[in-house]
Amino acid sequence: MAFKDLFSKHAKQYTQYRPRYPRELFEFLATLPGRRESAWDCGTGNGQAAVDLAEFFGEVIATDPSAEQIAHAQRNAKVNYLVCSAEECPLAGGSVDLVTVAQALHWFDRDQFFRQVRRVGGAGSVLAVWSYGLAHVTSAVDRVVWHLYSDLLGPYWPPERKRIEERYDTILFPFDELPTPRIAMTAQWNLPDLIGYLGTWSSVQRFIDSRGTNPIQEVQAELAKAWGVADAFHEVSWPLYLRVGRIA
Repeated sequence: MAFKDLFSKHAKQYTQYRPRYPRELFEFLATLPGRRESAWDCGTGNGQAAVDLAEFFGEVIATDPSAEQIAHAQRNAKVNYLVCSAEECPLAGGSVDLVTVAQALHWFDRDQFFRQVRRVGGAGSVLAVWSYGLAHVTSAVDRVVWHLYSDLLGPYWPPERKRIEERYDTILFPFDELPTPRIAMTAQWNLPDLIGYLGTWSSVQRFIDSRGTNPIQEVQAELAKAWGVADAFHEVSWPLYLRVGRIA
C-alpha cells in the first residue's frame, strides 16, 4: 500500500497545534497488558501519544513513515523514533506488550498491519486504536467549523476520512475485543489556537494545493464573530472512539 504523505509539509504546525490526549487514556491502557516493558506507537506523527506512554512503559518504539514528522516529534529519553511503515517494521517477534495507533489506523493496509501486530505481540499483549472527529466548542463556533469541514472541504477529504466519521466502528477488528471507558480529549484554546489546528487538516492542505487559496480565510470573519474576543479561552472537546483487543 503506497504511503499517502499528507502531513510532512506541515509537520511543524502539526506538532504545535494538535491537541494532547488525556492522561486518563494512558492510565487505562497501562492496566491492560500482562507487563509494561515495551510499547509500540505506530503512526506516531508528532509523538504526542508516545511521550505519554513513556510514563507507563519501560520503553516506547514510535514509528512513522514520514521522516519529516519524526524530525519534528517531541523528544523523550524513553522514546525511540524510527522511520518505517505500519506494514513493515523491524521490531522483533514477541517483543511488545502494547501496540497503540492514535488517529492513524485508517491510513494503514490493515491486513498487513494486523499481521505485524500478531508477530510483535508478546504474551498478554494488547492492541489499542482510537480516533476523534470534529471538536465541540459552542454551537455558534461548531456551525462555522462544520461549514468549513463539509461544504468547503468536503471534496478535498481523502476517502479514508470516512472511517473517522464512522468512529472506526466499521473496521474489521480481528482481536478479542475488550470493554473501554468513555474518554474525551479537551483543551483550553483561544481563537488563534483553533485556527492553527484547523490548518493541520489534510483537506486544507489539499485545497491550497489545488486552488492556491486558504479555505480558512473564507470563514475566518464568521469564525471570529462566533468566537467573540479572539484572546478569550474556550474549552474545546473531542470524544475519543477507542477500540481495544487482546493480541496474545
